[in-house]
Amino acid sequence: MHTDDDRRRLLEAVGISSIDELFSSIPPALRRAGLNLPGGLTELETRARVEMLAAADTIPDSSSFLGAGCYRHFVPAAVRALVSRGEFATAYTPYQPEVSQGTLQHIFEFQTCVCELTGLEVANASLYDGPSALAEAAFMALRLTRREEILVSDGLHPEAAQVVDTYAAGPGFPVRRLPLDPQTGVTVSDPAYLSSAIGAVLVQQPNHLGVVEDIAALAEAAHAAGALIVVSVNPSTLGVLEAPGRLGADIVVGDVQVFGSAPSFGGPSAGFLACYTAHVRQIPGRLVGQTTDSEGRRCYTLTLQAREQHIRRAKATSSICSNQTLSALAATIHLALLGPAGLRERSEICLQRAHRLHTALCALPGVRPLVTGPFFHEFALVLPCPAAHFARAMRECGVDPGVPLTRLLLGTNVGLPGAGPAPGDAVSEHVLLVAVTEVNTPEALDRYVTAAREILAVLSPTEDGS
Repeated sequence: MHTDDDRRRLLEAVGISSIDELFSSIPPALRRAGLNLPGGLTELETRARVEMLAAADTIPDSSSFLGAGCYRHFVPAAVRALVSRGEFATAYTPYQPEVSQGTLQHIFEFQTCVCELTGLEVANASLYDGPSALAEAAFMALRLTRREEILVSDGLHPEAAQVVDTYAAGPGFPVRRLPLDPQTGVTVSDPAYLSSAIGAVLVQQPNHLGVVEDIAALAEAAHAAGALIVVSVNPSTLGVLEAPGRLGADIVVGDVQVFGSAPSFGGPSAGFLACYTAHVRQIPGRLVGQTTDSEGRRCYTLTLQAREQHIRRAKATSSICSNQTLSALAATIHLALLGPAGLRERSEICLQRAHRLHTALCALPGVRPLVTGPFFHEFALVLPCPAAHFARAMRECGVDPGVPLTRLLLGTNVGLPGAGPAPGDAVSEHVLLVAVTEVNTPEALDRYVTAAREILAVLSPTEDGS
């Protein structure tokens, strides 16, 4: 138990005058003055009361339509139960194969799942996350093509593009931009953007506006210019969409947060990277291989660990020296529980419900799609009022309607021609990105539309501009 003197000395050490200052970063409207618990409660009663108070500050999963790169899917209880087992959570590092066969085997199975999903031949043991996997893949493509310029689609998530920019700034690799068609939101495949110096073309499938890209056309244009195409894919969509590797992608990366992991404020998760066998010696990070021991039994071992701890620094492909084993295991278990039929069914539910909500919202006065390209389970809308104001009002009604894209649209040209929701307003301030997954029930979709209709009637400007 801390005494008053203990608290005083602690506050002096951190340079503040009161305990309340520790919470100054939390907006006042979100703070509670106290729990106001009556005395004499048992532990069970206290827990029940605190859980009730916490529930009042949260929005149910079914009423959350947030996305923009991090998605809420149903995770079976078996996933957490299995990854919580001690032999997984405290497994021995796989450098010593004779005592880590279990870890090596489930990493190998993860790699197999990634290959089957992406349509490519080899995958690594996982990377830190999707954006770091994308940057590593860009460098891998430059090594393979012996070129120094990276061409990045404007459809790439802006924060992933920032990671690529940060990686490229070190060696000074130029990063060019490939625009989106302003009407459809699809990345243009014009060869005019592909100079002979471009070694890597980076695109996202679906892109950060939710639009499904024409990977085959982009791959054809990239290959004609002598470049490799890197596709950052949402693997959850691959129950319906064709595998990028079968459409011409040379390297496919992504993040397995959509399998086995909750959003968790953005992490932890695991990135993945897959390529053709011909390119395997340039793959970053770890790779687990299957072999046989001296007695002919199947076994697993780390191989091609092309980093500077194992080989000469000049020949190292990456400084990444580990992988996200536990998150990768969670994804592998979740995929095994779903199976091919379950993955397709989940994808179809997301697809159908997203299009149902899109149709209903676009029927509301003043609401229109930002772009007209095909989408999977995420779409961007232009509202007749600022998206941030709309989102704030919707949350008060118990619905988190999506992500206002003011910051994430900077630098793009989509939806701009002839699109002025209100005189003097930037279109980006009115754009909302809505994501729908299987956790959003039909009843939750109806609640969204009902609340949106009422709120837009209040927030939308009148004909005289008031």
